[in-house]
Amino acid sequence: MPNKTGKTEPRNQPHSDSYPKPPFERQKQPFPGLASKMIPVPDHGETSYKGSDRLKGSKALITGGDSGIGRAVAIAFAREGADVAINYLPEEEEDAKQVIALIEAEGRKAIAIPGDIRDEAFCQKLVKHAVNELGGLDLLVNNAGRQQFRNSIKELTTEDFDATFKTNVYAMFWITKAALEHLKSGASIINTSSVQAFLPSDNLLDYSQTKAAIVAFTKSLAKQLAPDGIRVNAVAPGPYWTVLQVSGGQPQEKVEKFGASAPLGRPGQPAEIAGLYVTLASPESSFTSGQVWCSDGGTGTL
Repeated sequence: MPNKTGKTEPRNQPHSDSYPKPPFERQKQPFPGLASKMIPVPDHGETSYKGSDRLKGSKALITGGDSGIGRAVAIAFAREGADVAINYLPEEEEDAKQVIALIEAEGRKAIAIPGDIRDEAFCQKLVKHAVNELGGLDLLVNNAGRQQFRNSIKELTTEDFDATFKTNVYAMFWITKAALEHLKSGASIINTSSVQAFLPSDNLLDYSQTKAAIVAFTKSLAKQLAPDGIRVNAVAPGPYWTVLQVSGGQPQEKVEKFGASAPLGRPGQPAEIAGLYVTLASPESSFTSGQVWCSDGGTGTL
């Protein structure tokens, strides 16, 4: 904001060096986990993100909006002027309530829709509920994800494989298909992929496959929906400090040094990636579609 001299004062955004660096405490939560119980608690932009009406009047649906990147995007969208519906698992209600309160504090409409997106019927109900409560839909963020490490394909069960694909790929397909009945020209779909799509870890065999599928889905759908004026893009995060990592996403020895191999020497905080989603959702990016934007702390994956 301009001060009395007419000069613009800097935003109260933490400097890169002020964020936590490994080693971190050993910590383990049952899946899906709660961000509020992490040590340290991630920065989702609760106090740091400052909006500027870039999404004023928009209506958004965000899956996995209770914690991690989804939570950061929900906060950012609300502070940019959007009404927001978030989906999450019932076990994540504690985190979700905090997000709803933060959205409402911005004077925006906040809709909480708990449920398991591995079920096609629920995905259809989710979209319908969001549209009815928000009065329409302009922005869809397919962000919810399942990540459970397995050291060997011998340990990866069909149930694990199925649950990961249902959460990360099938749900994206079901939700997007249902949303297309309501999205109009100028709408934006943003999918959360991962650097795992391009540099897969040996212990994330099923997860990395789903993230590669999301890239292909994004690029193909972008071409398909271009005549309708609907843009489709993806964001590919590198190591980000989210509850996904401490609730079975990584073994404990990797949690302790999580993000240490990035050139910046630490994992990213969810608040640091929210701006990419805002930019892709904004009308300012009206010529950007079929793209995958990476944020990996300097590794340069893409």
